[in-house]
Amino acid sequence: MDRKSVLFICIHNSARSQMAEAFLNRLSDRFIAESAGLEPGMLNPMAVKAMAEIGYDISGNSVKGISDMIEKGKKYDCVIAVCDPEAAEQCPIFPGETERLHWQFPDPSAIEGSYEENLAKTRKIRDMILNKIIEFIKQKGEE
Repeated sequence: MDRKSVLFICIHNSARSQMAEAFLNRLSDRFIAESAGLEPGMLNPMAVKAMAEIGYDISGNSVKGISDMIEKGKKYDCVIAVCDPEAAEQCPIFPGETERLHWQFPDPSAIEGSYEENLAKTRKIRDMILNKIIEFIKQKGEE
């Protein structure tokens, strides 16, 4: 079976796209997922902790830039922006791209409050992403 390639894009490749990549790669063998950022930053420690709580270790993941993917000539069956609409509009078109989606999730790096409040909000974002990935897998299974 040919695996479909999926690229998740967000601004810094620090949380949302990293979580989406991890979920899709573990939950379905029909896809191979990667992630990248418009302006690569550093891995978000709240995202790392929230994912670890449910058995996903993303602590060793590297943060990648979209320009690196383009320079390598990577092609994707589906590119999914997981950021706000303004940032999603900045996403480049990849050669061979057949589907382009936008799933808007809040940015964990923009959360303000105490450590516990930040972690609780990051958990909610994590769960939103997980639910969307499960829905995506089900939808693609019906095609």
